[in-house]
Amino acid sequence: MLRRIVPPDISAPAQRKGRLGFAVSRRTFLLLLAGLVLMAPAFSDGRALWAMLAWDVAVLGAWALDLVRLPRPRELEVRCSWSGHLMLGEPVTLRVTVASPARVDVDAIVDLPPELSPQPVSVGLQVPARGESEAEVELTPRQRGDVEVGPVYLRYRSPLALAERWAKAELRQPVRLYPAAAARAERSLNLMRTRRIEVQKRLARRKGIGREFESLRDYRHGDSFRDISWTATARRGKLIVKDYQVERGQPVWIVLDCGRLMRGRIRGRSKLDYAASAALNLAHVASYGGDRVGLLAYGHDQKRMVSPGRGDQHMRAIMDQLALAEEEPAESAHLRAAGTLMAAQSRRALVVWITDLADTAMVPEVIEGASVLLDRHLLIFAVIDDPELRRAAASQPHHQDDLFRSAAAVEVMHRRERQIATLRGRGAHTLEVGGEGLSARVIEQYLSLKERDLL
Repeated sequence: MLRRIVPPDISAPAQRKGRLGFAVSRRTFLLLLAGLVLMAPAFSDGRALWAMLAWDVAVLGAWALDLVRLPRPRELEVRCSWSGHLMLGEPVTLRVTVASPARVDVDAIVDLPPELSPQPVSVGLQVPARGESEAEVELTPRQRGDVEVGPVYLRYRSPLALAERWAKAELRQPVRLYPAAAARAERSLNLMRTRRIEVQKRLARRKGIGREFESLRDYRHGDSFRDISWTATARRGKLIVKDYQVERGQPVWIVLDCGRLMRGRIRGRSKLDYAASAALNLAHVASYGGDRVGLLAYGHDQKRMVSPGRGDQHMRAIMDQLALAEEEPAESAHLRAAGTLMAAQSRRALVVWITDLADTAMVPEVIEGASVLLDRHLLIFAVIDDPELRRAAASQPHHQDDLFRSAAAVEVMHRRERQIATLRGRGAHTLEVGGEGLSARVIEQYLSLKERDLL
């Protein structure tokens, strides 16, 4: 699946940059300055002045000849390619390739968005005659969403380095930066565990219950006529009936809060970044295990929704929505999100709600919204912990201000614990975990419920 989200290679011929598109190199400028050495004797001997002018004419003639021999910008071909998918926090390599009919030394500057690099990146290449050269740029995506890479600016010269040309390759490419995926080892272990649970369920399935097709067999006395497969009966010339089993693929809804509280940052990333990564990893594991995964990312205004399904195309749709989900400055409409989910999912399903709790003495709206779902659905309620709040509560106060800060942090933590305990008492499976451990804990809770056959 990840191979399909790698941006495609893109190439284009260079074009002239600027009104003239060429300039005097540093070496030529130094050679012209060297001719000024003859200016001192020129005051006593006029021939030195003519020698200086001859030197400058020779240098400028060599510069003009070098400029003419340089290939035109349109003769240079520039190509950009990516080594892999672009996911938050994962290093990726951008390869810049330049092909030229003549030997040139190229300085290439790639215009990158701040989500990939805080400033443009410059690389140097030595391109052989009628060949190509490649340079690599190491990048690390720092924010999810759609960005545009390019163009590529070129400054190239011959081995003499007397003249140089300026060019620009219009390699503008929109790319999408996705949430971070779990480490390969962790992902493999989760998938292996999911597969083992699925195999155990297949061995323990009960035939004749449910409406998911399992196999064909000969008709026996007492079988229902509605279970007869008339197409198979016509082919075999005798009555054939269908056997059914309990449906294995259950709907799993991932509900993602994109409101004000998810804008808080933990180690340089927002809480929504951690939540989106956890949602992506959970969707991958659940889809691999045969469950149908749906997504509801909501805020005060936005609502991104993907109905339950499975398969590579469905996972791609979920990844796209997670990449485009943005934090909002306003409080999320939690009750409206719960109503939307209840209308979309009438049958019992597993709902994984990832959010944060507001600091209020009243019952937060998200607790009320989650309580609405408990009458019909199985709920995993995951709250992203605030490490700064825990540090403030555990700190040893040395001054009066520190004492007030520590007491306030302890009160907020106790209030959060009571609110989570209230939801747990109503039958929800609750988690309160830091951003970096969110993905692993949510997947562990999901697999634990699946092993206990509670889905």
